[in-house]
Amino acid sequence: MSSPEPRTPTLTPLGYGAANVGNLFRAMSDDDAFAILEAAWESGIRYFDTAPHYGLGLSERRLGAFLSTKPRDEYVVSTKVGRLLRPNPDDDGGLDLDHDFHVPTTLRREWDVSADGIRTSISESLQRMGLDRIDMVYLHDPERHDLDLAVAEALPALEQLRAEGVVRAVGIGTMVADTVVRGVGAADLDVVMIAGRYTLLEQPAAAEALPACHRSRTDVVAASVFNSGLLATAKPSREGRYEYGGVPDDVWERLQRITAIAADWEVPLPAAAVQFPLRDTAVRSVVVGGSRPAHLVQNAEYMRLPVPDGFWAELADAALIPA
Repeated sequence: MSSPEPRTPTLTPLGYGAANVGNLFRAMSDDDAFAILEAAWESGIRYFDTAPHYGLGLSERRLGAFLSTKPRDEYVVSTKVGRLLRPNPDDDGGLDLDHDFHVPTTLRREWDVSADGIRTSISESLQRMGLDRIDMVYLHDPERHDLDLAVAEALPALEQLRAEGVVRAVGIGTMVADTVVRGVGAADLDVVMIAGRYTLLEQPAAAEALPACHRSRTDVVAASVFNSGLLATAKPSREGRYEYGGVPDDVWERLQRITAIAADWEVPLPAAAVQFPLRDTAVRSVVVGGSRPAHLVQNAEYMRLPVPDGFWAELADAALIPA
């Protein structure tokens, strides 16, 4: 299938998801965050994704401060809407560990998918980042709040903001394939971010979500491609976490089969993981995280590593990836 003309700004094949610089899983200094972002830039990454949710605004502030040192026309930045940050009257001086962010709970997230809420969210994100514009905006996890309301109010609001030139591209970011199908069927979306549902290990989005994106000419950004870290090393461990629990038996068995084929072809498993989504012509970029500069350098090397066609063919013959 030939690749249609993209609807999004030009994205580098590898993007950086900036949750880690919002103190995801561990606290870091501003200098450490800048070192990570600089490593991403030096590795050729020019697409950066963030969200108010990430560190209660810390990710947006740090990313914006970093990007303000770079030529504005040389990168693409996206953020998300759907949650507003508001003063937390219940702040007890603790940290936002319920969401895995090591930041003070002086703010709290409030769902707001109304048209006014969407405009307010973009305005506040621009203020936090200190940038003149945001290139792409995703409605963040709408199924976790009220998908019907999001479809009725938030998506038309995003379409209107695009028409006004406030943002260039709009879409949905989700871990649920059915949300993608619903969204592209209800609105004229430029892009969807699919997290963890089109990976080397699992491809539930291949059944209906990706075909829907092809029909509507909606671009796709793939995220969470390492499946909670299972694909991040050449020799996965059963002790690793899988989403919110242990690794199910069927997932582990499938992973072992993929790992064996990768070993036979001498393909590093993480290289296969970052490159696999781009085999579908709707996918424009793969977004990865990283909490240390070396992670970004290594992931960029994995993206550039030649992977034999025979490797993909054997996976397809074994029904481990779509043919």
